[in-house]
Amino acid sequence: MKDDCLFCQIAKGKIPSTTVYEDRHFRVFLDVNPASKGHCLIVPKEHFDNVYDLDAETAGKLFSLATCIARAMCDALGCDGLNIVQNNGKIAGQTVFHFHLHLIPRYEGDGVNVTWTPHESTSEELEKIRAAIRKEI
Repeated sequence: MKDDCLFCQIAKGKIPSTTVYEDRHFRVFLDVNPASKGHCLIVPKEHFDNVYDLDAETAGKLFSLATCIARAMCDALGCDGLNIVQNNGKIAGQTVFHFHLHLIPRYEGDGVNVTWTPHESTSEELEKIRAAIRKEI
């Protein structure tokens, strides 16, 4: 736990939150500045700056929990869909540098915008990118 980390403080219960679920690894709470009604954050109790620092075991537990919470949110809220968003780095929109996963319920006409403008790529560009990524795996 980092003493100067807002989400470490929330995850450990030192700062109050509207907690939806908690176990020894994670806290799930309602976002105080939600994109839509029911917007939740899943936060590991152990501090990880971002997805690059997350170990495989924690990631597996996290996504297993995310599917459970997502189903419960859809049933409870009657939403029309759901976005799962996770930002890494300032340029990608990360504002709290403690790994967290957003579960954003979607409703018809909600005005939430989680999209991008598609770009075209040539087969050669795709192959070059594929090869570079595979080399690092």
